[in-house]
Order: sequence, then C-alpha cells, then structure tokens
Amino acid sequence: MKKFDQIDLEILSHLQSDARLTTAALARKIGLSATPVAERVKALEGAGVITAYTARFAPSKLGLGLLVFIEVAIDRTSEDAVAEFKEAVLKIAEVQECHMVAGGFDYLLKVRVADMDAYRGFLSTALGKVKNIKQTHSYAVMEEVKDSFSIDLSRVFVGIDNGSR
Repeated sequence: MKKFDQIDLEILSHLQSDARLTTAALARKIGLSATPVAERVKALEGAGVITAYTARFAPSKLGLGLLVFIEVAIDRTSEDAVAEFKEAVLKIAEVQECHMVAGGFDYLLKVRVADMDAYRGFLSTALGKVKNIKQTHSYAVMEEVKDSFSIDLSRVFVGIDNGSR
C-alpha cells in the first residue's frame, strides 16, 4: 500500500472537489510551485490512485429519471459462468455498476432508465437475455438521499514522511 503524505491528501482533496483544476490553480491552493504538484499528480495517476477525471450529470435532466438496484442470483458460480455473466453485463449500457457480493445473492446491479416502462423493457430485452440468471429482485429508488463518489480522505493512512513544500 502506498503511503501518502499530507500534500498528497491535499492534492486528492482538491481534485475530488474539482477535477477541472489546472496544475497552476492546484499549486496555488496547496502552496507549492506547479512542477512538484504536476509530478505528484502524475505519480498518483501512475500508482493507480487517480483513475479518471470525469463530469457528473443530472440523470433526470437527460431523461433517465428511474434508478433501480437489482439483486441477481445466478445458477452456477463456476469460473466460466461468472466470466460469462460479467461479459454480458459489461455490454448492457443501462447497467451503471455491477458488484459481486457475498450474501443471499451473487451480484448487485445499479441500473438507470427513463421510467418504469423502460425498466420493464430492460428486464425482458437486456437482462432477460443474460444466461445463467436464476433470480432477480428489483428495488426502484423513490428518492436519492446521498449520491457521492467522494472518499473520506481523513481515514487514509498518512505515512511518516510529511513531504516537503
């Protein structure tokens, strides 16, 4: 595990709040010159800590107002069946997230569609064509109370080296 210093965490915190910050603006916020900030950002990217820069959209403004979570149980959990399920789900555009979980079912899907009619169609045309599904349970979201990609950086281990400014 990579040890982070306080400067790394400051960089991550600022980028998490605003990924559009230029290197110069980020450097001003942290109190360093642009070159060491750029080097640190590049190192964080290279280490796989920063995986992407993205824009977030309001799904309802794009006609995708219904969010549904789906529990999926598959018939077999053999290596080939799991691989086949993953491959199929990766091709379904409506599936925003897919997580293999421990417990009473095998996968949890996060799906966005326009409305309940679109969801019914999704179940029969997209998910219904995926082989090896034994059972599903759907949970339509009535209200999104919290929707965040933010990570609580206060819980991240800070190494002994506090870096130099």
